[in-house]
Amino acid sequence: MYVAERIDFRERPRNFGQFLLDWGVVSAAQLLHAYSEMARTDVSLCDVLVSWGILILDDACRLQADWLDLDYIECDDLIPDPAVLNRFDPQLCLKHAALPLWQQDGCYVIATGRPDPITTADLGLPGDPHEARFVFAQEPSIQAQLADHFRAELTRAAATRVSAGESCRDWARDGRYRIGVTLLASAGAGALLLLFPDPILTALFLWACITLAIAVTMKSISFLSYLTRPDPGRHGPTPPTTLNKRPKVSILVPLFKEREVARVLVKRLQRLNYPKSALDVVLILEETDLLTRAALDGAALPGWMRIVTVPDGQPRTKPRAMNYALDFCRGDIIGIYDAEDAPDPDQIDLVAARFAQAPDDLVCLQGILDYYNADQNWLARCFTTEYATWFRVMMPGMARLGFAIPLGGTTLFFRRDVLERLGGWDAHNVTEDADLGFRLARHGYRTEMLPTTTAEEANCRIIPWIKQRSRWLKGYMVTYLVHMRSPLQLLRQMGPWKFIGFQLHFVTALSQFLLAPLLWSC
Repeated sequence: MYVAERIDFRERPRNFGQFLLDWGVVSAAQLLHAYSEMARTDVSLCDVLVSWGILILDDACRLQADWLDLDYIECDDLIPDPAVLNRFDPQLCLKHAALPLWQQDGCYVIATGRPDPITTADLGLPGDPHEARFVFAQEPSIQAQLADHFRAELTRAAATRVSAGESCRDWARDGRYRIGVTLLASAGAGALLLLFPDPILTALFLWACITLAIAVTMKSISFLSYLTRPDPGRHGPTPPTTLNKRPKVSILVPLFKEREVARVLVKRLQRLNYPKSALDVVLILEETDLLTRAALDGAALPGWMRIVTVPDGQPRTKPRAMNYALDFCRGDIIGIYDAEDAPDPDQIDLVAARFAQAPDDLVCLQGILDYYNADQNWLARCFTTEYATWFRVMMPGMARLGFAIPLGGTTLFFRRDVLERLGGWDAHNVTEDADLGFRLARHGYRTEMLPTTTAEEANCRIIPWIKQRSRWLKGYMVTYLVHMRSPLQLLRQMGPWKFIGFQLHFVTALSQFLLAPLLWSC
């Protein structure tokens, strides 16, 4: 029988470092080095020692339990009372790495994975916040139990985090109606074209020319804005060495059918200069993705990298997977990388420095995307030119002009509290990044381009390229229609200037895609 204790985690006769030193677990030199890292990083001593490989997680947890004079519960013995656990909010339990187990002498017994003071009020339960006793367990085991017990709730939440008014998830209910309307409209347009070919084709051609002229004007203005920008060397983020404390940063890496992820991804992320003790890299796996799971089975992942498996459900999309994994993150800053990404070594340092200086309304930083296989073939070179234009000129220019910008799918960094408040990503939108960029603007938040680059692999084969562009075009259409459900509300939220920029961006982009064959025929 485990004896849970009431304990003030802050009142210990000696600190944890001295405890480890007295027991011969670390040397004085190792402890001094660890304290040096803790002085510049907002992490615990265990985070440092585990990330350096001095301690394995199980040993670290056992030592913390001894230091706190708490019972340590093995993974196999971590079995909560369902009736007790159901009284708590699973997302708050995940946030605090706490697992309510049972009641003992009228008090809740809670397994914790962190030596921080928590109360039942922190876990969403009203009443006397001090009526709790604690035992210690590994944080991954706590998360696994919470994920298993609240599987249905967490899976449903991942698909519905965004409010219904800002999501496209309800569209499936009247899908047949929309298809019918679309077919009817297409038939009507075709009939008009057959009956009045000259005026209809002339009107379409004029509209294509007008939208093309608008697009060229916007690009020219953005280019001039980019050319007249302040010197980034004088106005960029403060060098990372001047930060008081580097925050914990969680990096979400969605994976799907990746063979070489264990070897390549770890090697590339290892190059990051950011203290590994403050990095929380979350590899997101789909439950049904046996290929990637097999590739990672037995892989020796570093202590700052872990796996979160997303339960099977609908829709099977990247944004749903990220929504699910968001609750398992430990960082105050949330970043996104793709499996093939190779970021600049100082990228996370720049992100942390910029957020430390930025006003509260700046909640998203977008890095520059580039390709490392530009010389592979002609299509790869076209992609590289397109990305260089978009990420190095157009997006910085649009941001400087005060327009809302659609986000890229990777090298994104968010303030976690705002991201959670807005509901994360729309799990039903295949261009969830662009959608989120405009949703941030609707709620009064800003995105800024950061002068740091991530290289990725260009999609340089014809069939995958067609599928990718078709998905992007579909997502752009959906995003535009979602935000235009209530144009007046959108105008009030974004303001006239950003509203105009939103219209110009989407109308010109979609018109140019749809009317390109007409221009080619001339």
